[in-house]
Amino acid sequence: MRVLTHFLLASVMTAPMTISPAQAAPADATIAYPRTEAQPLVEEQFGVKVADPYRWLENDVREDARVRDWVTAQNKVTDAYLATLPARATFARRLTELFNYERVSPPVKRGGRYFYARNDGLQNQAVLNVRDRVDGPARVLIDPNGWAKDGATALAEWRPSDDGRYLVYAVQDGGTDWRTVRVLDVETGKDLPDSVEWVKFSNLDWAKDGSGFFYSRFPQPASGGKFQALNENQQVYFHRLGTPQSEDRLVYRTPDRPRLNHIAEVSDDGKWLIITSSEGTDDRYEITLVDLSRPDAQPRTLIKGLEHSWNYVGNQGSRFLWTTNKGAPRLKIVALDIAEANPVARDIVPEDKATLGGASVIGGVLIASYLVDAKTEVRRYRPDGTLIGKVALPGIGTAAGFGGKADDPETFFAFTSFATPTTVFRYDARSDTAQVWAQPRLTFKPEDFKVEQRFFASKDGTQVPMFIVRRKDVTGPAPTLMYGYGGFNISNTPAFSAGRLAWIEQGGAFALVNLRGGGEYGKAWHDAGRLLNKQNVFDDFIAAGEYLIREGVTGKGQLAIQGGSNGGLLVGAVTNQRPDLFAAALPAVGVMDMLRFDRFTAGRYWVDDYGYPSKEADFRNLLTYSPYHNVRSGTDYPAVLVTTADTDDRVVPGHSFKYVSALQAAAIGPRPHLIRIETRAGHGAGKPTDKIIAETADQWAFIARWTGLTVR
Repeated sequence: MRVLTHFLLASVMTAPMTISPAQAAPADATIAYPRTEAQPLVEEQFGVKVADPYRWLENDVREDARVRDWVTAQNKVTDAYLATLPARATFARRLTELFNYERVSPPVKRGGRYFYARNDGLQNQAVLNVRDRVDGPARVLIDPNGWAKDGATALAEWRPSDDGRYLVYAVQDGGTDWRTVRVLDVETGKDLPDSVEWVKFSNLDWAKDGSGFFYSRFPQPASGGKFQALNENQQVYFHRLGTPQSEDRLVYRTPDRPRLNHIAEVSDDGKWLIITSSEGTDDRYEITLVDLSRPDAQPRTLIKGLEHSWNYVGNQGSRFLWTTNKGAPRLKIVALDIAEANPVARDIVPEDKATLGGASVIGGVLIASYLVDAKTEVRRYRPDGTLIGKVALPGIGTAAGFGGKADDPETFFAFTSFATPTTVFRYDARSDTAQVWAQPRLTFKPEDFKVEQRFFASKDGTQVPMFIVRRKDVTGPAPTLMYGYGGFNISNTPAFSAGRLAWIEQGGAFALVNLRGGGEYGKAWHDAGRLLNKQNVFDDFIAAGEYLIREGVTGKGQLAIQGGSNGGLLVGAVTNQRPDLFAAALPAVGVMDMLRFDRFTAGRYWVDDYGYPSKEADFRNLLTYSPYHNVRSGTDYPAVLVTTADTDDRVVPGHSFKYVSALQAAAIGPRPHLIRIETRAGHGAGKPTDKIIAETADQWAFIARWTGLTVR
């Protein structure tokens, strides 16, 4: 399956040769793809001549008319093809019904008020509500659904002040990662004149007295570089209410280390600003403290070296609790006394066989959330680390939340599973009692579906877990959608998806694979799927597909695959390596050019997982699996529907534009190889509900056609 790639790598050791994304071929016999100009651009790196004929498609669609025309032409062809699929309307109708249920976030309690987001079902954006008591009537604070005619302007991050008087919130327009930050008076529901720009990848946290808030921002990019320029020189500022941004106080910066990011949060007692600095996506942080009680206080670096993860849990005076992977690949909870000149970490809750996800102190109880084979388990400890017991959960699934105050036992958590939409529980940490606070009414019966967890052997023998979800009456081989991510220490856990349920209801199966590269089993699991080990992720996914066919869950010609972002890379890579295994592929907002990913916006952060294209060993490894550079002419490919968006400034759409151009230019069989490009949307966050429904209906109709799913 990888003979061509291996041949190229072996050859470049002795002589330079040209690596081309695809060989020219006649257009598909049934689909007239738009003509895409292939330019004679070839660059040599480490003795390898790499062709990049479609680099011009990296240009910003808002700035380059040729790229804009190309997008229009591609969408026209894709829309015409999708219009021929009869299942499209059926899926759109059922998805609309399934999405029409109440979705509520766990509330944040401040000053006796309860702040939470709610979507009544088909609203394009969630609405921020507040209650003045836990069981009181709700009042709408912010409804972003009127902010834009297309519903594509969203409420992003938000945080109430400690006394519940003010709310700082961020506005996300058209899916971009950039934020505009504003402040609301909670009592009147009216905005203050305060406004902050050029905020991205930032926490928002209030000073204890409510006089203002801390945030992180980048310098204003040069004209035309807003959606493509590298993000460097992030700085922490304090904005005092009632003043213009030009007067904001610079709190922390590292001009000699422009690649560092800085996230600021205020300690539980309000006396310290905790700045967590990182250079990439790996969990390796430096921790800096600023004494907020002294206006002239200089930043004090508490943890140096970017060697381990350190996540603040809480503090009592100078005793700070952290989760860390220092000496604990599956993490542990430790205490540092910052009053000491050289604080030494002391174990509070040692490393366990389960993977520690996070911790909080609520009402004097230390609550820790673990992953046990990718399923949530929540444990309770005394402040000294003595185990009290476990929090009873409604079943096997995913629980999240447990935020609040160290002296207040009231907290909230959300629980979900594959057939269980999110339910919010009110929990008393001292009495260990929970009651339902918000639960949606359903238009389906969860008991009609079966969830299994299985383990299979990957290529090297590693046991990898996978969840399989089907209707209970579906027992034989069925058209199956297999999803994976496998990167950046991100864990995939059981969660409800109205979109996936629409596929499963029709008799299809769904499989979620917990690939190496994720965080399900701690640092070792992550390390086993990144850098020079990245091929393990692809081997795991391929082995999962082979297992599903071998075990009769699905049949040959019935398997579709899906992944987004790093998962889009996964889908692109395995499609090149094993095109015979899959009937259809859905790579979304994928990282497809592994030799240039670090040149745009947030791409520079990803070197922690992918390596540096400028370093020879990494370059040669990246070249073995880069989806754009390894399209294999002369081999029949599955049907491919690429999805991206014009305002994606996380993984710039040029990745997908170049990749689909390589597919369309190659002799890879008669199945369609199309791209669907959303307008006024980004990497995923903030996408309106109607656009999610329309895109999902297109994807399911596409893979139903090529896996043989009979849609009722």
